[in-house]
Amino acid sequence: MDLTFDHSFVKVNGIKMHVAEKSPSVVGNGAFDGVISRPVILFLHGFPELWYTWRHQMLALSSLGYRTIAPDLRGYGDTDAPESVDAYTSLHIVGDLIGLIDAVVGDREKVFVVGHDWGAIIAWHLCLLRPDRVKALVNMSVVFDPWNPKRKPISTFKSFYGDDYYICRFQEYGEIEAEFAKVGTERVLLELLTYRNPGPILLPKGKRYEDPVSLPSWLTDYDVKYYVSKYEKNGFTGPVNYYRNMDRTWELMGSLSNAQVKVPVKFIIGDQDLTYHMPGTKKYIENGRFKSHVPLLDEVVVIEGVGHFLHEERPDEISKHIHDYFLTF
Repeated sequence: MDLTFDHSFVKVNGIKMHVAEKSPSVVGNGAFDGVISRPVILFLHGFPELWYTWRHQMLALSSLGYRTIAPDLRGYGDTDAPESVDAYTSLHIVGDLIGLIDAVVGDREKVFVVGHDWGAIIAWHLCLLRPDRVKALVNMSVVFDPWNPKRKPISTFKSFYGDDYYICRFQEYGEIEAEFAKVGTERVLLELLTYRNPGPILLPKGKRYEDPVSLPSWLTDYDVKYYVSKYEKNGFTGPVNYYRNMDRTWELMGSLSNAQVKVPVKFIIGDQDLTYHMPGTKKYIENGRFKSHVPLLDEVVVIEGVGHFLHEERPDEISKHIHDYFLTF
């Protein structure tokens, strides 16, 4: 582990969660020892990432006086990965985060939240289910998707992109894990982390990975080795189980039909992000529907020339966006 950060394990919601922390100073021996009044930012990573994806923002914002917290989410990295496929719905993950927030600031205080990719989805659900625990949210890449009784997630993805779409390919337990094992952990991670095409990710069976992969300027050999070390140890099943529970989460969230996200929000996306080019997303952002579902949406920022991993591609710019927004509260 990088000694620049403090690392702890916290028992939450029946699992042991690994958490990285960076603060101007830490009281006691453990990351959560002592009563600390500094504002807390909780960072939520996506796929195929770990807490590590927020290292730049944690360093920058901790230097500005924030206490920055970034867990490995359930099934990722050094956090426990329950064996049951059904243990990875959004309700499970939100429960984990409430337990973490309780451990960090007590059971009545609020924290700032920053999310990206799957972390953004979970952040939306956290704000939807427990707005009393979130002071404000900076979310990236994935817009809020209101519950729609006519749009079950997996069948919708199939209708848009076909059976080779990566989320559809992830549904059969063990199948994609076996394919990834043949390709090799490092190559899989390189393919995903360096993906720059704004079009959908397609993984047809028998796909060959022969073309050389060049690392972008924002991704170093050390970064890749860190990710590989964790995914080789624990595999892809836990992270992929999030996708396997998209329909189940949809079923469980039916009572939230027409519910709004009533937390102050700033949303950031890159204009080369594949999520920005998903059917209807640009129109949803521009025609006011996004704002109608997230009434406290203060700002939408579209960054030119930036892909999916915008907080890694433009770390200083994203850190400034986060700081400038949270400074208003």
